Amino acid sequence: MPNPLAYLMLAVWPVVTIVLFRRLPVDRALILSLMLGYLFLPEPPAAFDLPLAPPLVKHNIPALTAFAFVLWKYGPQGLILPQSPVGKLLLITFVLSPVMTAMTNTDPVFFGQIGLPGLGIKDALALVVQQFLLVLPFLLARQYLADGGAQRYFLLALMVCGLIYSVPMLIEMRLSPQLNRWIYGYYQHLFGQSIRANGYRPVVFLYHGLWVAFFIFTSAVAALALWRLDARMHTFRTVAAALYLTLILVLSKSLGALIFAVGAIPMVVFFSRQMQIKVAILIGLLAIGYPVMKGAHLVPEERILAAVSQFDKERSYSLEFRFDNENVLLDRAYQKPVFGWGSWGRNQILDPVSGASLTVTDGRWIIVIGVYGWVGFLAEFGLLVLPLLLLWREAMAAREDAISPFIAPLSLLLAINIFDMLPNATLTPLTWLLAGALTGYAETLRSARLRQGPAPGRTPGWQSIM
Repeated sequence: MPNPLAYLMLAVWPVVTIVLFRRLPVDRALILSLMLGYLFLPEPPAAFDLPLAPPLVKHNIPALTAFAFVLWKYGPQGLILPQSPVGKLLLITFVLSPVMTAMTNTDPVFFGQIGLPGLGIKDALALVVQQFLLVLPFLLARQYLADGGAQRYFLLALMVCGLIYSVPMLIEMRLSPQLNRWIYGYYQHLFGQSIRANGYRPVVFLYHGLWVAFFIFTSAVAALALWRLDARMHTFRTVAAALYLTLILVLSKSLGALIFAVGAIPMVVFFSRQMQIKVAILIGLLAIGYPVMKGAHLVPEERILAAVSQFDKERSYSLEFRFDNENVLLDRAYQKPVFGWGSWGRNQILDPVSGASLTVTDGRWIIVIGVYGWVGFLAEFGLLVLPLLLLWREAMAAREDAISPFIAPLSLLLAINIFDMLPNATLTPLTWLLAGALTGYAETLRSARLRQGPAPGRTPGWQSIM
């Protein structure tokens, strides 16, 4: 169980957030308060569980504090909803669809002698608040990170925080993942999953070693992007930082993040801005299409497993386990396909005697479809992919020198994060922060284009969309 220091850190973080906002520009304060909170605050079960509200944890305390502070200091500047009609629809659906989820799940569910309660008004309200807190970083970033300077600082913060985080990572690689236990009094996951290849996979203060590896991957990509795109960062020290972070990623023993790095690093270094955005859109659309293909039995699971088995038998068994659980959970989800099963673990398969869960929900997509149905899935993943489409439209319509060069690597990072939510539930406040920043920047470009008219020799792209 978490010790008093864990709860003290959660309680003190609003003060830290306010200090950052009082001493730094709003964009930097927002990035640092959410990023540092994500990296260093304790994971659940460390939480403040208030009545009639979702638990307050490291993922929503910084954003909620930032929202309250900017609302007090600046007032309700601009519309809270995206400018795009599609964006408005997706956001409203994302936040309010749990009401329909609760209304369609009022009956209890039984597994033998084990029963789960039906949902009522209190559950509907709690789920709506939970969705609002989840998307809050998106709303803040859309309003306060909508310029190229904020994008550059986002990349810089990723690089610097990655360098800082590499120190506790190296400690855990040598001594095993113990920092969270030593400091906060508990281990946040299953220790056995941190053992890899006669060594240890660092976890530090995040949920799982895969989360840590993915963050270091983004840090390495951010360093290379800054080296290529920012004249001030085109130095040997930046290259050295990128190579060091890549080495830390290799030592993290996460095959998925390493594959992402092998694919993304050459694109960031050699691909043009528009080509990177095109690849990002393709990756994002593939992520949305996978559940559809999975439901239609179009995913060649046997061939994928055979290919992985030739490389690593252990990885093949792990992937097969994921596929099997996805199939069981998808069959369960199809019993409530539109709005899902709701909370209380109703989307799971439980042992009829002990009540223990017989299924494992690894991927974010299967969690969302099971809990909120296809409506919730399309709203969440659509809201994350939408900024990529909006940026592509503006990149096609604007002059090359009128667009921030940093949107390309950030678009790739967002798309890869979305794709990583197929095998893992790596939806974090940083994911929403990045999606909101890109959405806000695309809206800024569109407003400028509408004022000035299309650039000479360029035809506006995708005018009929969004």
